[in-house]
Amino acid sequence: MKGYIGEFEELVMLTVAVLGDDAYGVSIKEELESRAGRSISIGALHSTIARLEEKGFLSSYLGGATQERGGRRKRYFQLTHAGKSSLHDIKNLRDDLWKKSKANLALDL
Repeated sequence: MKGYIGEFEELVMLTVAVLGDDAYGVSIKEELESRAGRSISIGALHSTIARLEEKGFLSSYLGGATQERGGRRKRYFQLTHAGKSSLHDIKNLRDDLWKKSKANLALDL
């Protein structure tokens, strides 16, 4: 694997993929909270997004100004090729580990 990503980084990147063209700060936060069943601070999310942009896994662009936001523009996020590659790498690693650990993870009922 070229670059390590943490659990929260992985969840943010996957959420950006799920949201597609509607991936901006608040929508990412709401989708993550809904799916993970936990509260996420907007500050932690913005720090993670900034780190993922620095790593080259996310890119961003500004959308058009809207009246509902007082003329401010939303910043939208998308996965880069490196981000997609990183997600595939971590998925392959997890899949391999799950396959190899299957016997030891059997639930005793």
